[in-house]
Amino acid sequence: MAEKKSVSVKVYNMAGEEVSKMNLSASVFGIEPHKQAMFDAVQVEQSNARQATAKTLVRHEVSGGGKKPWRQKGTGRARAGSSRSPIWVGGGTVFGPVGNQNYKISQNKKEHKLALRSALSIKAKDGLVIVDDIKFAAKKTKECVKMLDALKVGAKALIVVSEIDETIFACTRNIGYVKTVTSDNVSVVDLMNVDTVVMSQASVKAVEEALK
Repeated sequence: MAEKKSVSVKVYNMAGEEVSKMNLSASVFGIEPHKQAMFDAVQVEQSNARQATAKTLVRHEVSGGGKKPWRQKGTGRARAGSSRSPIWVGGGTVFGPVGNQNYKISQNKKEHKLALRSALSIKAKDGLVIVDDIKFAAKKTKECVKMLDALKVGAKALIVVSEIDETIFACTRNIGYVKTVTSDNVSVVDLMNVDTVVMSQASVKAVEEALK
C-alpha cells in the first residue's frame, strides 16, 4: 500500500465559514504517534521549567542555640551542646535542598521533532482547526471570543500564528482558556494540554517546513 503524502483538511475564515481545503504533510500531521518520544518531551519541558529554588536551613543558619541547653553532667539527660542540633525539633536540616539543584535534562533534536509530529498528528485527527488568516480588527478581547465562537471552539485552545503582533496579543491575553504561541515556539505540552489547536495557514506551512 502506498504511503499517504498529504492529509486533506478544511480551511475556515474567522467567521467560521469554509473557504477552501488544504493538504497537510502526512509526515508531520499524519504519522503514527510515538508515545515514548512524547513522554520524553513532556518530561524535558516540565523538568527544565522547575525553578529549583527550594532551600532548607542547615545547623549554622538556624537562629538561636548559642547557649548550652544544660550542663554536661549531672542532669540524667543526654549531652546537648545546642538546641539547633538536627536531632532537635526546630533544629537545622541535614542533607536538605540547598537552593542550587539542577533538574535540567535534554532531548535530541530528532526525537523532539518526532514528538512534535506525533502530537500534531493526534490533533489532526480530532482537534485541529485551520484558519486562512488570523487578523483582528481591533485590540479587544471580544474580537478573539467572536472568532472562537464562530469556529465552535469552546474549551481550552491553543492559537498558533506566524507572528504575534500587538493586536493579537491584546485580543488573546485576557482569555484564561486560550494560549497564543508562534509557529516556532510550539511545544508538546501545549499541544496535549488543550482540546483544540487553531492554526493559521501561514503557521501550518512554517511548522511543516521546520519538522519535515
